[in-house]
Amino acid sequence: MKFIHRIGYYLGGFSIGLIVLAFFLSGKKTSCDYSPNARTIKNIAIKKKAYSDASIATMAKHDIDTLMVSELIKTGDVNFSESDTKAVGCKTYLIENSYEENDVELVIKNCESTATILSIDFVDN
Repeated sequence: MKFIHRIGYYLGGFSIGLIVLAFFLSGKKTSCDYSPNARTIKNIAIKKKAYSDASIATMAKHDIDTLMVSELIKTGDVNFSESDTKAVGCKTYLIENSYEENDVELVIKNCESTATILSIDFVDN
């Protein structure tokens, strides 16, 4: 069999496999969270959230609600160099994002069943 025929069979089978794979995965809520940032964000986002008094005061001052805080968490980036990832039990993470042209830093204590937002800091540019 010629080399060009082998390439044709390979590409034909590969394309059929891609179509079948797309068909089976199209209706499912699949995600590829393999990076440390994505895994940490997903872990925090799916947990029940509690808010400290300081974070509630900041939310009231800047007129943001819990839905916006959840969105800031989901679209934010974890600063691992400033986070306490070595703690036993509850780890503390610093998540950085921006809101209305200001940088926002969220300090979150991530425990087994809850994620507590300890502080929300707005940094003016």
